[in-house]
Amino acid sequence: MQEPQEQQGDALDPAAPVRLVHGEEELLRARAVAAIVAAARNADADSDIRQLAVSQLEPADLFDLLSPSLFAMVRIVVLNDAQEASREVVTAVLAYAADPVEDITVVVVHSGGARNKAFVDALRKAGAPVVSCAKLTRAEERLAFVRNEVQSQGGSIDTRAAAALLDAVGTDLREIAATCGQLVSDSGGRVDVAAVQRYHRGRAEVSGFAVADRAVVGDHGGALESLRWALSVGVPHVVVADALADGVRTVARVSSAGRADDYTLARALAMPPWKVKRAKTQARGWSERGLHSAMQVVAELNAEVKGTMTDPGYALERAIRLLVIAHADRTAAH
Repeated sequence: MQEPQEQQGDALDPAAPVRLVHGEEELLRARAVAAIVAAARNADADSDIRQLAVSQLEPADLFDLLSPSLFAMVRIVVLNDAQEASREVVTAVLAYAADPVEDITVVVVHSGGARNKAFVDALRKAGAPVVSCAKLTRAEERLAFVRNEVQSQGGSIDTRAAAALLDAVGTDLREIAATCGQLVSDSGGRVDVAAVQRYHRGRAEVSGFAVADRAVVGDHGGALESLRWALSVGVPHVVVADALADGVRTVARVSSAGRADDYTLARALAMPPWKVKRAKTQARGWSERGLHSAMQVVAELNAEVKGTMTDPGYALERAIRLLVIAHADRTAAH
């Protein structure tokens, strides 16, 4: 498992009443929360784990969650999407940090950025241990992630092979992690350039982005075929969902950017030129209304594959069907 990039204090310390998981990288945030929950359960197998989105939380609900249990049960309260927290929720959490209850720990999960940054700053000032989950923006950071990921699976990889993997997969951390795990399994542990090349020749059609490429041009049969193949070889549902969202967002951004050559648009949108060129081609069949519908589809899919729907495979198939409908219907309702 990839270690958080930096920590202030011991974020797994069971004595810390409030902890902060902070940064833009969703995979690292999820892993940090999982590590905290695992540490609590290792200490007490009967720990009561509550995970909630703060947008759905009323101050009275938080009061109940932070009140002592009659049975002195260890409780971990994970508050997701803290950037959306109301003033009342922020006040309640900071009050709890100042006067905590034994055996109750609050984990505040914030996706980074400026929204509700005062909440983050106040938690830091209060001494909450921090797990930093910042985006891996530099090539050397992603190379280090690949090496750590392969090693955590019991394998080894040299720098050339790690670079080849990143060239083939891109920058999506979930897809990189899934690829590392599959490569270690396929290669018996030693991952070299030849192993990466063999793997990607065999998997060229099964990545989440292959599914997205077909869906955003309205190819229902091709998208479903790629999806079923991808899932059959272990590509995580959330990776495919993220790829579909990225495909739709990219087409929407390029469509709305106006007329310009690929390199000018690439600089303006902070995208590689090849991605702009591909999105221009994919955008030809879309209307503004259709893209708006597609954005709603992938937003709902994100929640569905992360827990609101019991069958994420069905959620992906349904989303592909709706994307194809949005692509074909230039008067799609919203």
